[in-house]
Amino acid sequence: MKILILCTGNSCRSQMAKGILRNIKPSWRVESAGTNPAQFTHPKAVLVMQEMGIDISSSTPRHANQFAKENWNYVITVCGDAEENCPVFTGQVKQKIHIGFFDPAKAEGSEKEILNVFRTVRDEIKLKFEKFAENPESF
Repeated sequence: MKILILCTGNSCRSQMAKGILRNIKPSWRVESAGTNPAQFTHPKAVLVMQEMGIDISSSTPRHANQFAKENWNYVITVCGDAEENCPVFTGQVKQKIHIGFFDPAKAEGSEKEILNVFRTVRDEIKLKFEKFAENPESF
């Protein structure tokens, strides 16, 4: 099974989703990319993933074009807000799915409040991707 998880910046949600899905299904090939990749994986995403025992510290944002010539079973977009532009992937895909989440990089408040937003989004990603891993056809 080959899964590509797409977001715009590939610094938070798609990186967390990739780490979680790889942890759930180590036999699957899971990659993440963005249409406008950031310079680095968000440090708070790395931190909250470490809290659950998943290390994404070596993950770097990559451009979706790197994967356009490959065949994918699923391409999953994880952008959330209606005003956000979800990336479009033009590569060879059996099924495209959208599972949207709030962008924790947009969180405001104290350091504790912002970390709590990252944790909430991480936990939502975990729940949705556990369901996806159990039965991808149901999405």
